[in-house]
Amino acid sequence: MIQNEMKNFVKYTSIGLLSSVIFFGFSTPILAQNNTSKTIENHSTILVGAENTANYLSKLKGKKVGLISNQTGIATINGTTMHTVDLLLKNNINVVKLYSPEHGFRGDADAGAKIKSGIDAKTNLPIISLYGDNKKPKANQIADVDILVFDMQDVGARFYTYISTLHYVLEAAAENSKKVIVLDRPNPNGHYVDGPVMKNEYKSFVGMHNVPIVYGMTIGEYAQMINGEGWLANGVKADLEIIPLINYTHQSKYNLPVKPSPNLPNAHAINLYPSTCLFEGTNVNEGRGTDIQFQVYGSPFLKNMPFQYTPTSKPGATSPKFKDQVCYGEDLSDVPYQYAINLKWLINAYKNNTKQPFWTMNGKKLWIDQLSGTDELRKQIEAGLSEAEIKATWQKDLEAFKKIREKYLIYN
Repeated sequence: MIQNEMKNFVKYTSIGLLSSVIFFGFSTPILAQNNTSKTIENHSTILVGAENTANYLSKLKGKKVGLISNQTGIATINGTTMHTVDLLLKNNINVVKLYSPEHGFRGDADAGAKIKSGIDAKTNLPIISLYGDNKKPKANQIADVDILVFDMQDVGARFYTYISTLHYVLEAAAENSKKVIVLDRPNPNGHYVDGPVMKNEYKSFVGMHNVPIVYGMTIGEYAQMINGEGWLANGVKADLEIIPLINYTHQSKYNLPVKPSPNLPNAHAINLYPSTCLFEGTNVNEGRGTDIQFQVYGSPFLKNMPFQYTPTSKPGATSPKFKDQVCYGEDLSDVPYQYAINLKWLINAYKNNTKQPFWTMNGKKLWIDQLSGTDELRKQIEAGLSEAEIKATWQKDLEAFKKIREKYLIYN
């Protein structure tokens, strides 16, 4: 299917679309390539869905379009990099409304910060926030839209909330007879599947589906799975179309041209994120308040550990855990490229912690249980199980998930 489409689309790839390997002078912060990441496979440049204009612009002509996006929604056409909204407007597409996820439409808000609706300063288009109290588009918020276009860069971890926003967009579209077009983007952690599969009792906005922490799918493939598995409320199904990537496989190494969120500054942080984000559920700082977020961990209660740093207030992390306090821990900025979740760092911190409780609360629930999607990981660490012993308990559920996943894969 997509393979044939790729062959037919070769003529378009000759346009100067080099955004995955060459960084242009774009105003959004650029992701530097980390020395532990590898180059893209030795074939033609990856073409993201937004750049695959021949496959979707004609479908938007004469329609009222709503765009769900943020700072990651960019495309490079003929050497010029622009936001997807500007690309659509330049091609005389009638964009009538914008919708923003966590961190806002321009992507500069703190994690968990309340995002307000408003007006986009550049385009003067109204922005509807899909974070906070309004995670799902209301019927009146999409009533004046014919087609919803979704274009956001995922990083391939279950607790990264852009896939939760995707779920609610699909659900609202299905309930209100609106078509959804997903402009696909590479998954920088699409090269493996790992972690505990979420249990129903731990469903939340940081885990809405019974999938492992790392699911190894692009956001387009994931959209097909949400829709196809009947995960939307009452089993409704959206009128969904994926605009595919060109020259992509799940083993392609892809360095994002912009930060997907304020605290994922580079390719190395993104690669470590499925492992180090688990520190969010502990009394350990995960690097927020530094320039190496998710590439370091530490706390005042790990004094036996060799590395030390002091988190401070920074854009995107104005009140980090242990702000202005010396933290002891471990620097992971030079560890090798990861092909699986690494639990050794979390286990090490638990063993070296000198102040209880180690696990932190999110409301009335333990945050680590919501992040991992189960209470089993926490209990296994408390019981002293090794990383290998813990991972052995994941395998049956992972194999079952891979069979589901296989039905929705678009790329090799």
